[in-house]
Amino acid sequence: MNRYKSLQQFLNPHFKEDEYQLAAITGDASFRRYFRVNTGDHSYIVMDSDPNKLDNTPYIELNKVFSKHGFKLPKILQADEKQGFFLLSDLGNTHLADLLGDNDRTSHYKHLIKLSAQWAQIPPAQHMKVFDSEFLQFELSIFKEWLVDAFIGYTMLDEQQSMWQRVCELLINNALEQPKVTVHRDFHSRNIMRTGQQWAIIDYQDAVQGPVCYDLVSLLRDCYFQLPEKELDYLLHYAYDEFIAQQLINDVPFSAFKRWFDLTGVQRHLKAAGIFCRLKLRDGKSGYLNNVLPTLKYISSVSKEYPELETLREWMETIIIPLTEKRLAVEIK
Repeated sequence: MNRYKSLQQFLNPHFKEDEYQLAAITGDASFRRYFRVNTGDHSYIVMDSDPNKLDNTPYIELNKVFSKHGFKLPKILQADEKQGFFLLSDLGNTHLADLLGDNDRTSHYKHLIKLSAQWAQIPPAQHMKVFDSEFLQFELSIFKEWLVDAFIGYTMLDEQQSMWQRVCELLINNALEQPKVTVHRDFHSRNIMRTGQQWAIIDYQDAVQGPVCYDLVSLLRDCYFQLPEKELDYLLHYAYDEFIAQQLINDVPFSAFKRWFDLTGVQRHLKAAGIFCRLKLRDGKSGYLNNVLPTLKYISSVSKEYPELETLREWMETIIIPLTEKRLAVEIK
């Protein structure tokens, strides 16, 4: 029996078969699939998360953790853990991404910076991995494996291999020297929703213990939306003051905080660019290819500000970006 029929059977005890409509919701980068269940006056979300492909325990257990600390998440109303079907509350259709043209955009970001600082203070919990050296090295390897080797088919020269090792060491050390906090990992415009007068958080199951600037990078240097530089600078200063007020950082000058932020961004965007390519090559999802070049250009732009990243910037601008543009010209027609 295919999973769609199994999903319908999961719903049958909760809804009369002729009294609900099921509509697919697109856009998720994982193996999970989502559908909206409409039943006249009410709507729900049903998640198909095949346990043969995904471990659903963190989704279930971390839902309890974050909800207990007052965050608005989808409520798990019914679950068949063996099959991987979950009936969830419907948080609506409005994501932060839909509000970024508003006059209130800066205000939205300020509220979300406060929210991210509160999220960071949640105590470590079971199922939260730790962003250690090995984990960070693995994330960086995604860029080399999926973008450099597989997507553009480039073989690194010996001096480029040495440069890559130096850059990885720099970025890993930058992450490890920051205060360790609870990190959502994908705190960006497509995973933050506006429901009623509240901000709700989705896709929280990969939360970890990691660097204090990580979620701030996800928010302010979003792979799907680029803030104007002046607005970014204002919000980064606002975040610095907020993180001090909420005691996430102590005795750290703004210049050091900005370096943490920038280098964390380079690490995250290298990983993200690799993941976008992996989604195409491994999973057959081409919808994220449009985000590859803006993400690479983030890396190049930030690298200009740091002499120790000059060789990375040069490699990006002379080899990686041109070859990526060439490959994308073929893929995106």
